[in-house]
Amino acid sequence: MRKLVLFMHVSLDGYASDSNGGLGWIPYNEELEKYAEEVVAEVGSPVYGRTTYQLMESYWPTVLDDPNESKHSIEHAKWIQDVKKIVISSTMDKAEWNNTMLIKDNIAEEIKALKEQPGKNLVIFGSPGAAKTLLELGLIDEFLLTICPVVLGGGKSVFDGGGEKIRLKLLSSRTFNSGIIAARYEVEK
Repeated sequence: MRKLVLFMHVSLDGYASDSNGGLGWIPYNEELEKYAEEVVAEVGSPVYGRTTYQLMESYWPTVLDDPNESKHSIEHAKWIQDVKKIVISSTMDKAEWNNTMLIKDNIAEEIKALKEQPGKNLVIFGSPGAAKTLLELGLIDEFLLTICPVVLGGGKSVFDGGGEKIRLKLLSSRTFNSGIIAARYEVEK
């Protein structure tokens, strides 16, 4: 059975974006890029909310047509173009990007069915709104968080709004030269 894993960059105070929706506070460098490649290697299908999906859809296909892009970017663009993508949105009518499945209704049932299929894990990339919904539905099996050395003081969080306590077991952690801590947690059932 596949797992649903949340991969998200968060500030020390738990925000996934700043108050303007920006991500410029993430110290993205070669070390974090290599770590992201390790994460992508375990992905069977990326899962996005509408906003993140639309950003990805508008950007990655253009990389394939740009001869000035890095080898890493072109390889990732090819992967994301071909991989089966899942977008969770109640407001979208259709998803036109190559090999994309739109889930509008019955989210819990649809995700559970996808988890039953063979293959690599389903990984939520950012998408704090969709992640929050999936968290509230009790569908997330693991959290893969890169905790950035910054306090934003506000923004968008997956973990606010009350809800049930979720106990986690630390599976692994590592520290990067930038001060980022990558931590992988399993939901204790």
